Amino acid sequence: MKAVCHTINQPLPRFEGMINEKYIRFDWAVKRMLRDKANFAVLEGLMTVLIGEQVKIEEILESEGIQNAPDDKFNRVDVMARNSKGEYIIVEVQLSREVHFLERMLYGVSKVVTDNIRLGEMYDKVKKVYSINILYFSLGQGKDFVYHGTTHFIGLHTGDELSITNHEVEALGMRTPKEIFPEYYIIRINEFNDVARTPLEEWIDYLKNGNVRSDTTAPGLQEVRSKLQYLTLDDKERRAYERHLEDQMIQNDVMGTARLEGRAEGRAEGRAEGLAEGRAEERINNARSLKDNGVPLDIIQKSLGLSQDEMARL
Repeated sequence: MKAVCHTINQPLPRFEGMINEKYIRFDWAVKRMLRDKANFAVLEGLMTVLIGEQVKIEEILESEGIQNAPDDKFNRVDVMARNSKGEYIIVEVQLSREVHFLERMLYGVSKVVTDNIRLGEMYDKVKKVYSINILYFSLGQGKDFVYHGTTHFIGLHTGDELSITNHEVEALGMRTPKEIFPEYYIIRINEFNDVARTPLEEWIDYLKNGNVRSDTTAPGLQEVRSKLQYLTLDDKERRAYERHLEDQMIQNDVMGTARLEGRAEGRAEGRAEGLAEGRAEERINNARSLKDNGVPLDIIQKSLGLSQDEMARL
């Protein structure tokens, strides 16, 4: 998979108008509200902006993979949808750090592929999978806030890309690697610190800051304005939503405290290690001075308590 920065759409006219309304956080909405067919347009908008073509969701599928054995892993993703082409789109929103998140992405896609082809079916039944990962933690190093990965087969000696001939397309119905292999999108929310000028940036601004421009034309964001306003929640939903926000605040506070304690512990360990190294180096210097003044090595070793390795450094 070759990861490349993904730029989408032309810059929008810059307007300062922003309606001061409170919108429901996407991470809560995606678990509680966006599975309703009446709200599909919100998800369709995000997918359309990312993928660069109109996406129509036919249905939201169960995101748990079928377990064939008790120790099989579930495929827990926040949304698994199928578009009008029969392709699968999985959306994962991750708030806290997961060390092996890239492996989790691969597993999620692989599970979708294998769970949706029956034993005995031809491999032409394999459907393409889009994996959209919205991360509220730092993953890897890079300057962009959206990364896009696709599969290409490149000649080791010639540098050319393997492609499908017209004959193979017409006679065998073969597809290009891009039409078959999964595509991955990694959205690093915390890396966005700019003014929203494109539909994609408007979406990231909503995902990070809850902002939606009153004049937005970005697919899906008008639906956010009409369907995901905090004031539209009933009392029960509002209480559940507020508990979710409190839980996130507590979790962020715990994680922040842990990071601070980890840094403090690291500094303390570093100081202790530095003192120990300094004392060891001082003993070596004293031993060299004694050796230069003719003191026998066995006496130096015994008096300073040096090891064989330290003696070898004299």
